[in-house]
Parts: sequence; C-alpha cells; structure tokens
Amino acid sequence: MRLTKLLLITLLLLVSVCAKSQKGNEFTVLQWNVWQEGTMIPGGYDAIVNEIIRLKPDFVTFSEVRNYNHTNFTARVCASLQEKGLQYYSFYSYDTGLLSKHPITDSLTVFPENGDHGSIYRLTSSVNGCKVAVYTAHLDYLDCAYYNARGYDGSTWKEIPLPTSVEEILKINVASQRDDAIRLFITQAEKDLANGYAVIVGGDFNEPSHRDWIEKNKNLYDHNGFVVPWTVTTLLEEAGFVDSYRKIYPNPLTHPGFTYPSDNPAKTPEKITWAPKADERDRIDFVFYKGDGLDAKKAIIFGPKGSIVRAQRVQETSKDKFLLPLDVWPTDHKGLLVTFGSK
Repeated sequence: MRLTKLLLITLLLLVSVCAKSQKGNEFTVLQWNVWQEGTMIPGGYDAIVNEIIRLKPDFVTFSEVRNYNHTNFTARVCASLQEKGLQYYSFYSYDTGLLSKHPITDSLTVFPENGDHGSIYRLTSSVNGCKVAVYTAHLDYLDCAYYNARGYDGSTWKEIPLPTSVEEILKINVASQRDDAIRLFITQAEKDLANGYAVIVGGDFNEPSHRDWIEKNKNLYDHNGFVVPWTVTTLLEEAGFVDSYRKIYPNPLTHPGFTYPSDNPAKTPEKITWAPKADERDRIDFVFYKGDGLDAKKAIIFGPKGSIVRAQRVQETSKDKFLLPLDVWPTDHKGLLVTFGSK
C-alpha cells in the first residue's frame, strides 16, 4: 500500500514536471491590424497597450503603423509598456511593426513601403534557446480581387459585374504587389532557415487563403461559385510554410476563422464595410511558419465575436474559438494569437 502510494506520488510529480517543461518551451505570436494605430476608435491606443499587458505575447506583428506627427509608434508602445513594468523591444518601421519580449539581434527591411503598397520587416531573436526570425507583413490593399469576386472593384470598391472566370480574378490579383512582396519574403526566409533560424511571418495579407475558397463553400459567403487558388498562400505553402490556423483547424466550414470585417461597437457598420451589399467576411490575417522542431500548438481568434455582413452586425455561429477584448476594441480587424512549441 505504501509502495503504491509512493509510486502514485512519483508519477504525479513527473507529470507536473513534464507539463511545466512543455509550457516552458512555448511562446506566443500575436498578429494584429490595429487600424491606423488605434486612432480610429476613442481610447484605441490605450486599448492596444492594455491588451498587450494582458496577453504578454512574445512577439507582436502589427499592421497599419503610421507614425503620425513624426512619432515612432512601436517605440511609444514599448515606452507605455515599460511604464507598466513590461520590457519589450522594437525598431523603427512604417506601415508594419514588430515588438519582441526578447532582445533583438538584427532587423531588416525586406519590402519597403512605397505608395501604400504594403511592407515587410524582419527581426531576429532567441526564445527558449531557439533562434527565430519573425517577420511582419502588411500586403498591398489594392487590386483586392476577393472583392471583385463579390461584385466590387478591388481598388475603387464600386459595384461592378462579377468576373466571368477564376483566371480573370487571379489576373486582377497579381496586378497587386502582394505576390512580389511575398516572393521577397520567401527568398530572405530561406537564408534565415539556412542559418539555423525558425521563421514566422504574421500579417494582414489583404488576400484570402486558397484553403478557404474551396468546392465545399463555393456558394457560401458570396464566393459566387468561385473556387480560387489565391496566390500568396499558395506561394507560401509551395515553399513549405505552414498556415498555423489551418494546421490546427483544417475545416473552413466549421472554422472559417474570419478576421475581417470585425464588428466594433464604437463605429456604425457603414464605417467598417467596404462592400455594403455583400458578405465580405474572409480570413486575411495570418501566421505562417517553417523550421525544424517548430509547431503551432494553439490558435485563437482575438477580438469580438461579431462581424459585419451586408452592412449589418452579425454574431458568428461557427466553431471558431474567440478571445474577447477586455473593453474597447481598437480596430476593424480581429487578431490572431498563436502558441508555438516543439514538435
């Protein structure tokens, strides 16, 4: 009896140690489009800071960094976090931004912003003994062909006739600079991988996933019968990168994972929608990764459960899991929080 009890205690201790060890090897990445630095919503900037304090992500990939009035947005956020006792690191960037809880060993502009066609930046660091290269990408918002597929011009957002073929949609899509930017990312990422880094890229791609526009949902969400092999995610997958959300939730019917347009109680739906007569919901905010031993363990949609459909507020009824805001929601996107660990 005494031996059995001793064995049970030993087993429980081993389980506890293993669980702590596993958690100790985990780290988190938050992709977050903050809608012009949170300036579109009263209290938006404070909400950004407060949510980072709550979540304490190891890395944050921001979209829509503007550095208004000759400021440095990521440096401001780091200073605000420092006032609350949290140490984060950053470097100057525009359009996209990066925060790291871990010292930054190098930074690089991969695709510089020019004419509002998006940008990609990269940092290198180390977390839990693992060398990581973390990229932030805010890709070109023009020639936004998933709107064309819904009867809206993807550059003017005026109503237009539907395209006649998938080929027409893809021709419009590659007129953007999204594919150009992601090809530059892949080239640089391969260098990082060759140097022993695991690579993560978070971003608002302004383009859906080919895993989300499939035969089984071609008549849902105003896909209008189109099955589209969207360019950016196809390029990433062909290069060996893994879509963290689709790795964990492979079925877009049960887990569509919509990140745009998010409902926001501080704005009327008309101020959020770009296509007021369409169901424009899509998953356009992503975290992709590649690297030996790196694996996405958990992923959760960060933000309100509501979305905008045909200029109306709706509550999502999917099986997606949501991490709801503390209070003020500073943006028209939902974020994505991904937990990484070892395979």
